[in-house]
Amino acid sequence: MSIIKMYAPFFSASNWLHVLTSGKDWMVILTLILMECLLSVDNAVVLATQTKVLPDKKQQEKSLFYGLWGAYIFRFIVIGIGTYLINFWEIKLAGSFYLFYLAIKFFYDQRHPQKAAAKEKAEEEKILAHQKKKGKHVLSLFWRTVISIEAMDIVFSIDSVLAALAVSSNPVVVLIGGMIGILCMRGVAEVIIRLMDIIPELQPMAYVLIGIIALKLLLSLPPFNYELPNTLFAMIVFGILLLTIAFHFWRIRRHGRKL
Repeated sequence: MSIIKMYAPFFSASNWLHVLTSGKDWMVILTLILMECLLSVDNAVVLATQTKVLPDKKQQEKSLFYGLWGAYIFRFIVIGIGTYLINFWEIKLAGSFYLFYLAIKFFYDQRHPQKAAAKEKAEEEKILAHQKKKGKHVLSLFWRTVISIEAMDIVFSIDSVLAALAVSSNPVVVLIGGMIGILCMRGVAEVIIRLMDIIPELQPMAYVLIGIIALKLLLSLPPFNYELPNTLFAMIVFGILLLTIAFHFWRIRRHGRKL
């Protein structure tokens, strides 16, 4: 398959017009935005922390701006490749298992917080040790920070892209959802963090959705060959969101706690 055919849907005016005027596609896009925000809020905090090494706020904001455009370019490249690869059942199977792994790992870490904390601390120490290595640098501190942000963005976004491609096979839908999600996640990270502090059930809900996406991907393989309609999936996602919020306030009322 040629690169031209792989990226042709991105440059199809009729495809863009169909997506932008389709209520069903916008339901899927809103679903992808919600998932991007819930799954990537911790990543936004990490990226913001990376900029703290820069001397002033102007450079910090500039580095995040460059990082944002880098994230967009990377999404465009990866979504094009992923749209092609996701057609192979072996890739779908591997993707399904990987998403199941992410969901199981999250809930395992929740049940074993000490192990998860120790592992996280070891990773932080490894990063700090790498940053403290002395030596001459060809690039300035600013550009080293931008490259560091891009590298972290690439690692963080692979999970989101895989989950998004499992939801929709239309690259334009995935691209719009991912881009708006990245923008929202970067712009309102603090708001989302506060919301998740108020409603802590939102984070496990996100990984329940990851598990559902993994199941959706698995059921599309032989011998099942069942494709869950995207509109139905979007309704399931927003239904689970409403149930999560309702459960949170029910629990507060039951235990007599205040927000």
